[in-house]
Amino acid sequence: MNVSYKKLWKLIIDKEMTNVEVRKATGISPATFTKLKKNEVVSLDILLKLCKYLECDIGDIVEVVRDAN
Repeated sequence: MNVSYKKLWKLIIDKEMTNVEVRKATGISPATFTKLKKNEVVSLDILLKLCKYLECDIGDIVEVVRDAN
């Protein structure tokens, strides 16, 4: 299984925010933001920071994607 943050990027666009604005406001490092862009696993703490700032639930920013197999 893999994770996808497509919902996160859509939510940021829908709220008319920029990635840099969100990153700076949440204190998330550029390296961690790059992990998000690459759909790599990040800590729950990072996801909770994003949820708090974006006023949403985890399911609004991340989804589990099953492998094609």
